[in-house]
Amino acid sequence: VAIRLQERNDNILSITFTFYQDTRGEMTGRPRRGSGSGSFYRNSSKNYMRWDYTSPEKQVLLSDGKQFSMYFSNLQQMIVSPAETFDADLTYSFFSGRGNLQRDFHIRPADTELQPSGEDKFNVIKLIPRVSHSQVQDIHLWVTNDSLIRRIRITDHFGTITVLNLSDIKVNRLAELPDKDLETLFSFTPPEGTEIISQ
Repeated sequence: VAIRLQERNDNILSITFTFYQDTRGEMTGRPRRGSGSGSFYRNSSKNYMRWDYTSPEKQVLLSDGKQFSMYFSNLQQMIVSPAETFDADLTYSFFSGRGNLQRDFHIRPADTELQPSGEDKFNVIKLIPRVSHSQVQDIHLWVTNDSLIRRIRITDHFGTITVLNLSDIKVNRLAELPDKDLETLFSFTPPEGTEIISQ
């Protein structure tokens, strides 16, 4: 499953999807939920990423390969840092094409309670970082038979679990767009009055 997933990902130039996120654990208090859309695009020189949270409040996470920015509407702030500071994020590194499952993880069967049932359409695998990661204890991936990720379950060292469910997945649609449309998609100008914080 992991080998097929890696091969499919290596041949994907772009992927877009909608997502629903659920985070819960003793350290987080009440469960936190969010939803929105995500886009990844890569070419020979750059890796682009954009996450748009539409609920519970507007957030935009954006990387143009050089700069990574996080805009929070409720705080009226945008935090800007070099793009390479985000490379340690395991989800980003995989979708951007920089990650490699067999190189970066021990690949195991899913935990017993997460094993797919006989009627389940998905294959489920467990990933444990080969190098200790500050934010990730393990990751479970639900993978379709055509090697697309439909669910990501991330467990941290405090037992907090974040689940991302992906839907409306479209592959290589962005590769057909003109450069000017790509530049528009992967750029964001915050509203006037936003505090810009550089790190």
